[in-house]
Amino acid sequence: MTEHGNRPGRTRIKFCGMTRPEDVDAAVAAGADALGFVLWPGSKRAVDIACLAHLAARVPAFVTRVGLFVDPEPELVARAAEHLDLLQFHGEESPATCAALGRPWIKALRMRDGLDLSAAAGDYHQSRGLLLDAYRPGLPGGTGETFDWSRIPASLTKPVILAGGLTPANVAEAIAVVRPYAVDVSGGIEAAPGRKDAALMAAFLQAVRRADG
Repeated sequence: MTEHGNRPGRTRIKFCGMTRPEDVDAAVAAGADALGFVLWPGSKRAVDIACLAHLAARVPAFVTRVGLFVDPEPELVARAAEHLDLLQFHGEESPATCAALGRPWIKALRMRDGLDLSAAAGDYHQSRGLLLDAYRPGLPGGTGETFDWSRIPASLTKPVILAGGLTPANVAEAIAVVRPYAVDVSGGIEAAPGRKDAALMAAFLQAVRRADG
């Protein structure tokens, strides 16, 4: 059992793919630490700037608003950033591109064969953390699939945000194996793409708390 990146006393929780006001409210009520908003048009959970502004305004203090981008135009990131606390880059963005706006950011890495996580952590050393997701060719995230958690090296110093196929049923095992800084879930708490299920959100959070305990 290894703890990555100065793990806190409890696992942080991010619910991603928020598209509806009622889901934002339910996620906050459940106790999520962060909410994710997808600004990539290719996603079934995508929101535009107007929707982002409306949803982000409902998020209270001390809940982090995260915007997910995939190789975005700088103008889009700049427009969205005023409604966000953290930027999440899910494409092939270089470290310089991620840092260009001078805002806090994290880098998502898809766990393709041959990926050197230690080298990537060095390349993206300015990030606030590395989000590790399953790899499927042509899909930058949201696969709904897990990956081999044992591939995460014990020597990794950046905070690990574990994603990829997490559900209320398997998140406790994931935490026991990886001991991540945070877990990120989208499809595992949905009734349909972009439509969250309040009961699943509550169940996911309770499973994380039990694993921490």
